[in-house]
Amino acid sequence: MIAGFLLSLYTCVSNDVIQTLGTYLSANKEKPFWILWLFSGSVLILTFALGWYFNNGDMSFGRLERIPYAGEFYFWHVLPPVVLIFLTKKGMPVSTTFLILSVFSSGQVIGLMLAKSFLGYILAFIISIFIYFIISRPVEKAFLYSKNKKISKKWHIAKWLATAYLWSQWLMQDAANLFVYLPRQLNFIQMMLSVFAFFMLLGIVCYRKGGEIQDIVRLKTNTQDVRSATIIDIIYATILLYFQHANNIPMSTTWVFIGLLAGREIAMYNRLRFETQKKVYKHVLKDLFKALTGLIVSIITVMIINHFNEIKAVFHHYINL
Repeated sequence: MIAGFLLSLYTCVSNDVIQTLGTYLSANKEKPFWILWLFSGSVLILTFALGWYFNNGDMSFGRLERIPYAGEFYFWHVLPPVVLIFLTKKGMPVSTTFLILSVFSSGQVIGLMLAKSFLGYILAFIISIFIYFIISRPVEKAFLYSKNKKISKKWHIAKWLATAYLWSQWLMQDAANLFVYLPRQLNFIQMMLSVFAFFMLLGIVCYRKGGEIQDIVRLKTNTQDVRSATIIDIIYATILLYFQHANNIPMSTTWVFIGLLAGREIAMYNRLRFETQKKVYKHVLKDLFKALTGLIVSIITVMIINHFNEIKAVFHHYINL
C-alpha cells in the first residue's frame, strides 16, 4: 500500500504536475526554484488541508466514491506506477488516471472515465480554438511583438494568481490517482505525512524546472511569456472547474491539457501564420500520438494485471505439456 502510494505520487509529480505548473515554471525560469516551490507548495498544503477538513478525511474530493478500497495489495498493484515512471522518462504525457485507477475499477467505471476524458479533450480543443481565434491578433500578436519589453507587474501578479487557481483545481481532480492506494478516510497524522511527501517531491520538480514532459509546454508558441501563460492557465482551470462539478467520475486531465494546447496552436497559426503549417500540425499530432501511445500501453498493462491469474494458468498449462 505504502509503496504504491509513494510510486504513484512520484509519477504524478514527474508527469501530470507539468500540465499545471509547466507554464508557471517556464514563465518564471529566472526566479530561484525555492520561491516557486514554496508558493506552489503552500497552495498544495492549503488545498489538501481544507479538502481533508470539509470532506471528513476524504483526500480524493469524492473522486473515489465509485472505486472501492482494495484492502489487500499485491505486487501487481505496484506495476502501474512503475510503467508510468518508464514512460515519463521517454517524455510521454501518459494519463495516470487510466493506468492507476483502472486497476482498481470495474469495467463500467473505466468506460465512464474514458468517455469523460475524451469529452474533455474535445471540449478543451473547441473552446481553445474559439477563444484564440478571437484573441490571437489583438492580444497574442501584441504579446509576441513586445516579448522583449518589460512586462507590467500586474501581469506577474495575475500569473501567480492564475497558477494558484489552476493548481488547486488540478489537485482536486487528480487527487484520486494518489490516494486510491490509501484508506478512504485519513486521520490528521496520515494526512500530514502524505501531504509532506507530496510537498518534498514537488521541490524536485521545481528544482529541475519541469523535466522531460516540460518540452510539451516549451515547444508551444510564446508559452514562456507571462501574459500568454496566464491566459492558458485561466482557460485550463475553468474547464477543470466545470468537470469538477459535472460529476464525481475521475478523468484524465492530461487529455484536457493536450486538447487545449492543440486548439491554441491551430487557431494561432490560422490567425498569425507564425510558423509553417507542417510544423504546427507536427507538434499537435506528435502530442496526440504520445497520449494515444500512453493510453494503449495503459490498457495493455491493466489487462495483464486484471487477468494475471488466467495468463499465469495458460503459461503453466503449456509449460507442463
